[in-house]
Amino acid sequence: MSKFSRFFFIAIFIFYCVGKLAAQDAHEVNAGSGNLKYIDPRIGNVGQLLQPTRPTAQLPNQLIRMYPEREDYMDDQISSFPLTIVSHRLGEVFALKPSVKQLSKEAWKQKLTYDHDLEVTRPWYYSTYLVDDGTTVEFAPGKKTGIFQFVFATDAANKNLLFDLYNDGGGAWSFDKDNVITGMETYHDDIKVYLYGVFSLAGKTGTVTNGQLSSNSTAIGKSVQAWISFPKNLSDTVEFRYAISYISPEQAKANFNEEIKERTFASVKNDAEKAWQKIVDQIKVTGGTEAQKRSFYTALYRCNERMVDITEDNKYYSGFDKKIHTSNKPFYVDDWIWDTYLALHPLRTILNPALEQDMLNSYVTMYQQSGWMPTFPVLFGDNPCMNGFHSSIMILDDYRKGIKAFDTETAYQGMIKNATMATMLPWKNGPKTILDDFYYKNGYFPALKPGEKETVAEVHPFEKRQPVAVTLGGSYDDWAVGEMAKELGHTADEEKFNVRSKNYKNLWDNNNKMFMPKDENGNWINIDPKFDGGLGGRNYYDENNGWTYLWQVQYDTKGLITLMGGKNAFEEKLDQLFREGLGRSKYEFWSKFPDATGLVGEYSMGNEPSFHIPYLYNYTAPWKTQKRIRFLLDVWFKDNIFGIPGDEDGGGMSAFVVFSSMGFYPITPGIPVYTIGSPLFTNVTIDLPGGKQFTLIANNCSVVNKYIQSAKFNGEPLNTPWFTHQQLVDGGKLELEMGPKPNKSWGLQ
Repeated sequence: MSKFSRFFFIAIFIFYCVGKLAAQDAHEVNAGSGNLKYIDPRIGNVGQLLQPTRPTAQLPNQLIRMYPEREDYMDDQISSFPLTIVSHRLGEVFALKPSVKQLSKEAWKQKLTYDHDLEVTRPWYYSTYLVDDGTTVEFAPGKKTGIFQFVFATDAANKNLLFDLYNDGGGAWSFDKDNVITGMETYHDDIKVYLYGVFSLAGKTGTVTNGQLSSNSTAIGKSVQAWISFPKNLSDTVEFRYAISYISPEQAKANFNEEIKERTFASVKNDAEKAWQKIVDQIKVTGGTEAQKRSFYTALYRCNERMVDITEDNKYYSGFDKKIHTSNKPFYVDDWIWDTYLALHPLRTILNPALEQDMLNSYVTMYQQSGWMPTFPVLFGDNPCMNGFHSSIMILDDYRKGIKAFDTETAYQGMIKNATMATMLPWKNGPKTILDDFYYKNGYFPALKPGEKETVAEVHPFEKRQPVAVTLGGSYDDWAVGEMAKELGHTADEEKFNVRSKNYKNLWDNNNKMFMPKDENGNWINIDPKFDGGLGGRNYYDENNGWTYLWQVQYDTKGLITLMGGKNAFEEKLDQLFREGLGRSKYEFWSKFPDATGLVGEYSMGNEPSFHIPYLYNYTAPWKTQKRIRFLLDVWFKDNIFGIPGDEDGGGMSAFVVFSSMGFYPITPGIPVYTIGSPLFTNVTIDLPGGKQFTLIANNCSVVNKYIQSAKFNGEPLNTPWFTHQQLVDGGKLELEMGPKPNKSWGLQ
């Protein structure tokens, strides 16, 4: 190559790179400053097998949530933009879309083609360009309000906004003054959701009833729609400000007037950005890679998606008694406690105990209104999902971490009632059954033999009995009830539930060294714990096999070690977990266990019951915890669209990432102690309420230097891999010396 050719090639290359960077910079105008730039809501938007993450634009823990309706991230067409997502995976209300087509009933069916590279997704802002129509769509969230900005092409044939309903329960639309729209949509059969919205321009309006377009300003019924068309000779930009209410149309208008009436798009967006800045600034990290920071801060964002505050002017609608209440406390819904009690609620006890207390108070209020302590509280009430009453564990954990400004006796009575009068059957609400009475008497949930027909009508036909999972989960819940009884001085209950907390031992099969099912006569049912039990193993376990449920005794790990035959056997079994083969193809395995993703041997990183398992090495060989945690974070939590190994469940899995990346984890919610892993960063600083700071310093930490050589807490040598919640919130300082090879003697107990 001649000198001229080389010079020409280099010049072209530099020009190309600068052009690409300029294009990226233009695209990243809304990336935010500081740590905000690391948040990428697209991470995990393609699920391994089941549910992906959703790139939600919202204020932290607030009602308005928006992401475009499409099949999944791979889809290049958007069906509509919801004015809010009512509940995580449980529906939305009020569909909106721009259209440049001539008005016809077919226009509402049109899908909007977009270009992924022209889409901007931030927690505080969303934008996309509809390539076929030449329309730009922007959105910024408020608390009970939102604002869309539509920029139509100057030569657009038409400039329409189309409104529709998502739910089958019926609704209504009405226009006023040619630039005001009100609406109602019935969600979940009986909940009326109200809309009040104002357009920046007046337009020609109309509605659709029974598929027929008209200029009528009002439509009521099922599948009714509405439209507004803007003159071609006016501005190409149309803003739509709106408010949502779960209380009344008047309240929707009040929400509008209080929050967004006089606001500009830029001011709403900027305030939303500031709200997220406050969240990410609470934890500051240095060191680590760019990818690790992106995964970390995106996980922290997801930890603030739910629960959501549905209080409006000190009033709220409760699906737990179908009434509107007045309260000076916020009321939070949308929580899946089976997923979130493990790490998300414990993380909130550190970062925002006042918020956690409000959420706990909401649980107590739900019990007072419905008669049961909820399991998966959402807008329409308790949505019975999974198994167990893990709110008992959350309440105990909060209480022991100093969150006590709630009606403790009422909360305790709710825990007792669930533990003695509610059915333990998976995916069921209501009073106990004969299977629950059997559990109370015999200390385990009875299983059916393979092929044996179900005789108890209350058993969910798909979810089955899940007897091993129910027994293990119930034992943990009962332990929490007993420990709360101890805290409150209820001695008799403490003794009763302490006995019940040992029920897990009743399903320990010492021959198989596994938790195995028993029939009602106390006979072992001989199954393959790796693969038997039907879809998700639900005849015996739940979503995971016996290898995962082998470790579900984190509140009594010493008891589990004894069952296994001592620390050496315990450690060997942990090693085997991560190395054990499936015994069949992944295709065959996942045809039965689609939730058990993120596999390392038989360990499933993609499902919540596995979170604490790699930390169990801290009872025998802490260096192996350090090794496993670094490996799992590196392999399964990449900063790309595939970067979540399973169902993220609205913060449940993200909280594991936040804790583990910082270098510690609450291995047993209910015991206010953290166990140490292997931090990704050289410095982690958490700003605590009251002006204190917790600091973790990992000297020489890097991708290679993942092993702890020695440790100090507040300057004193630390020779065990544990520290307390009190030490953390007092503003403690944990200092680790890191190296490339394990110090196998550090942390041994």
